[in-house]
Amino acid sequence: VQLQASGGGLVQAGESLRLSCGAPGRTLLSNTMGWFRQAPGKEREFVAAVAHSGGEYYADSVQGRFTVSRDNSKNTVYLQMNNVKPEDTAVYYCAGSPRIYTKRNSYYQSSSYASWGQGTQVTVSS
Repeated sequence: VQLQASGGGLVQAGESLRLSCGAPGRTLLSNTMGWFRQAPGKEREFVAAVAHSGGEYYADSVQGRFTVSRDNSKNTVYLQMNNVKPEDTAVYYCAGSPRIYTKRNSYYQSSSYASWGQGTQVTVSS
């Protein structure tokens, strides 16, 4: 399933941004939806995930600043980014998995996700 992420852009430190991710042409989101990011020269890293039940999981680096949510009626998952920092600069990818995970660590691993979006660039200036 091809996912489509949008909402990236150039913002200043301390500002907010909301990313969106959907699956055009599909009627249902995957059970598990996640956000990852990759900065230049770095490996892709986990940012946040939301389970079908609404349970939320966050990387320590974004805990308290970012909020992940999903609207199943709109087949869309969101990443609300508040108080952004220059180190948040990266390409952000949404990902989906049809599986429902019971182990917390499963949400953090990119290998748990089967579907990926094309990425949206977020640049935070200081």
